[in-house]
Amino acid sequence: FLNGEGVQKDNAEAIRWFRKAAEHDYANAQYNLGLIFRIGEGVQKDDVEAARWFHKAAEQGHAEAQFGLGVIFFNGEGIQKDDAEALRWYRKAAEQGFAMAQNNLGLMYANGEGVPQDYIEAYKWFSLAATQGDEGAATARDRLRQIMTPSQIAQALARTREWRLPESIRHIVEEAEARYGKVFDWLAER
Repeated sequence: FLNGEGVQKDNAEAIRWFRKAAEHDYANAQYNLGLIFRIGEGVQKDDVEAARWFHKAAEQGHAEAQFGLGVIFFNGEGIQKDDAEALRWYRKAAEQGFAMAQNNLGLMYANGEGVPQDYIEAYKWFSLAATQGDEGAATARDRLRQIMTPSQIAQALARTREWRLPESIRHIVEEAEARYGKVFDWLAER
């Protein structure tokens, strides 16, 4: 109903079905409700309601909801700005491999927002996001590299390699490294 695929577009009906599923703890529906309220798609824009639904999905491990909640805390949308909470939710999503969260973590570390400024940690997160095609992260990493010492760059590359991937994709990287060498060394330098 939301996109009108196979049925007439009907935001109210879409919201009704999302709400039914969300009330039964279906994380994707909770995330979609959060997104609908954040954007104001077919409803009055309501950042507090968006945060409530994102939080429910985020608690169930939904990476996009964790990222969305991080954005809301970082920007103070409908709730008080809280860099520590933004960092917490970005990190949860980033550790699941969500590139936009990895990029935002990189920005927080690069700028010292909610954490002490740490170029090495910033470089790591930018590199991880860049390996997934995030061009903004690649640009930020390359700019950061210009102000880092060779020792800092070496440490950042080591952290990038050592970062523990989620179990679900670790075997893919291990197989690629066995076949083609140290993938992260090559990718992190790009």
